[in-house]
Amino acid sequence: MSLPATGSLSRSAGLISAIAKNVRLLNLKAVKRITVSFDPFVENVKQTREVVFQLSVGRVQRTNPGCIFRTNVVCDRSDPQFIVDLIPEVHETAGFNTVKINAKHLTALEILELFNKHITVLAPKEEKVQPISTKSKKKK
Repeated sequence: MSLPATGSLSRSAGLISAIAKNVRLLNLKAVKRITVSFDPFVENVKQTREVVFQLSVGRVQRTNPGCIFRTNVVCDRSDPQFIVDLIPEVHETAGFNTVKINAKHLTALEILELFNKHITVLAPKEEKVQPISTKSKKKK
């Protein structure tokens, strides 16, 4: 007698593709400023530096060109943290103006998932703009 098969039928694409998927989902339209502070001598700082790199990628920055991105490198053995200030329109609807993420024991994937869970969902929805139709286009 054999045991029935359980689990998924395909393998996971891996950690790199999971990080890439979360980076593709990032939307900073609701963000006014991101401040990242970390001590380079604390353990697990590599994950924070990886997220800093992913947030500074051109595709993510193009979602909100007005977003100010600051990195503070400190030497006081403090835990890495991300402080995200929201734009006033989102602040009024959400009821808070700052999101603080302590990244001491978090992996890069978990930090990006938190960004998508708490910040990307606050982004204002894009309104569909109808193209302007001219007489010459109507004739064609």
